[in-house]
Amino acid sequence: MLEYRSLGQTKAVVLSQTRIGFWLFSVFAGLSLLSTAPATGAPTVQATLDRDIITLGESATLSITFSGGKPKAVPTPPAVPNLQMVSAGESSQISMAPGQVISTTSYNFRVVPRQVGDYVIPAMSIAVEGKALTTPQLTLKVVKPDSPSAQAVNSGKELVFLKLIVPKKQLYLGESTVVQLQLYLRQGVQNISDFQISDFPAEGALVGKMAEGNRTQAQVGNAIYTVIPLVYPVKALRAGPLQLGPVAASAVLQLPSQNRRRDPFAEQFGVRGMFDSFFGGSEQRQFAFATEAETLEILPLPKEGVPPGFNGAIGSFGLTATVGPTNVAVGDPITVKITLAGRGAIDSLNFPEQPGWSDFKTYPPTTKLEPGDALGLSGTKHFEQVIIPEKVSITAVPPITFSFFDPEAKAYRTVTHPATPLVVRPAGALPLPSVAAGTRTAEEPPPPAQDIVHIKQRLGVIAQVRPPLMAQPWFLALQSVPILAYFAAVAWRRRSEKLARNPRLRRQRETARIIREGLAELRTQAADNNSEAFFATLSRLLQEQLGERLDVPASAITEAVIDERLRPIGVPEPVLAQLHDLFQTCNLARFAPIKSSQELAAFVPKTEAALEEVRRITA
Repeated sequence: MLEYRSLGQTKAVVLSQTRIGFWLFSVFAGLSLLSTAPATGAPTVQATLDRDIITLGESATLSITFSGGKPKAVPTPPAVPNLQMVSAGESSQISMAPGQVISTTSYNFRVVPRQVGDYVIPAMSIAVEGKALTTPQLTLKVVKPDSPSAQAVNSGKELVFLKLIVPKKQLYLGESTVVQLQLYLRQGVQNISDFQISDFPAEGALVGKMAEGNRTQAQVGNAIYTVIPLVYPVKALRAGPLQLGPVAASAVLQLPSQNRRRDPFAEQFGVRGMFDSFFGGSEQRQFAFATEAETLEILPLPKEGVPPGFNGAIGSFGLTATVGPTNVAVGDPITVKITLAGRGAIDSLNFPEQPGWSDFKTYPPTTKLEPGDALGLSGTKHFEQVIIPEKVSITAVPPITFSFFDPEAKAYRTVTHPATPLVVRPAGALPLPSVAAGTRTAEEPPPPAQDIVHIKQRLGVIAQVRPPLMAQPWFLALQSVPILAYFAAVAWRRRSEKLARNPRLRRQRETARIIREGLAELRTQAADNNSEAFFATLSRLLQEQLGERLDVPASAITEAVIDERLRPIGVPEPVLAQLHDLFQTCNLARFAPIKSSQELAAFVPKTEAALEEVRRITA
């Protein structure tokens, strides 16, 4: 078969082959240029923020870019109070210029502010290929998000908004109440994610851990909203006006896309939403929003009618107790089990000293808590205490009393368990055991008496007589064991009495044990990547150590103690900044948990160093 080709077709084939060859030549020339071209001479570094002004609840991106080289390790941004910087990965880029290849590497960090204000990210010194490079100083301004007006909320046009509900506007000092944040999501919002409380101002109050309530539906204007209640316990720490909020928050909402095509067939059969996620039917947008502030009035406790045993308990409680054994000798232990149940800050309840127990030697009680709700504002607390009678004249364990202030009745109350009869014997006064008589009957004849003992005619086996026990060294050493045991018991008894007389020393040793066990728990929780338990343990260790140093209950320790108690006594500023950073990290972790086990493990040495500095504080 013959093939015919015109002259024009032959020229086209030749031109096509020429272009392919030129393209291949260009590719090989570019590859050879990449392998032989020199890199830039001196490395450089640049630090930039993608935005200089953001709203509280949003985040900015810090990029540290290296050209002509890169550091051996990922650079660490400087610590800035109230700013959290989390690694967001790195990227690399290669560009060509005449005679050289430029390689750049960027390390990105997500910058999350915790409060409104102006922040300065100081310059960083980073070593690259033996040369110290310095980044420029950066500034970031964080502004408060605006809360929508009442008219905008009532119109039903807002996609999302937040309300702060305070049911009780008047509290007593030390009283706990419940406040509620209500998150409203308008119908049509497909999903909500990355919800974070950016700021919850509550100067002079302690805000507890959040609990989510049951979701409901509500109509606002002409729109239907899903209401998500977020409940917080709040405890007043000082008298006077108390301002809660404004609370700032942020979230990412998944909304129907405004650019999607309408499908009449899908809309007719109601299956449009089934394919939206596959064909770009939705989009994600970040929102920052805030509530209005609420003002509470904190009243001091009345000074009239304060019971003698009142130790600051506020709420409404009942008391039950058991005492046993009730027939003892002087010096024998008696166990008193006391149960307090009711509503109030049950976790912070401490059983007061009983003035009627002066004839007893008492030991610190052990406690066990049974919360009645997720907020810890009701439940049962058990106390178990050992008392020892010191006199024979004691006839009863005196009545057990517990006093508290009832904010509903606006009066002090005292609950009492009646006296328990007691029999106290002198020490060692025990009846002697009776000796059983012989079982021989009168009819049995007595054994015959041997008046004469025959002379032994054979010696039998002759054995060597050993030295008496009194001459044996091991026997003499054995006699010292009771003496050593006696002195050890005396030393232990004196140590126990010293601890009983010195509650500060006893608490110091107990706190040291709690810190030692808590640090071990932190390492285990970091290895298990349990972020929530990790920061709860970290916060508890800070409260225990600061409470022991300042001689206040651990539950009363908040971040405000740093400025109110530590700064006036001359604690160094680096230590105060370190404690501020740890407290704020714990607060932020409730809403933005750290998910990396390595990041959790990095907090353990920081916590150990901070606790060691606090241990040196002398209040």
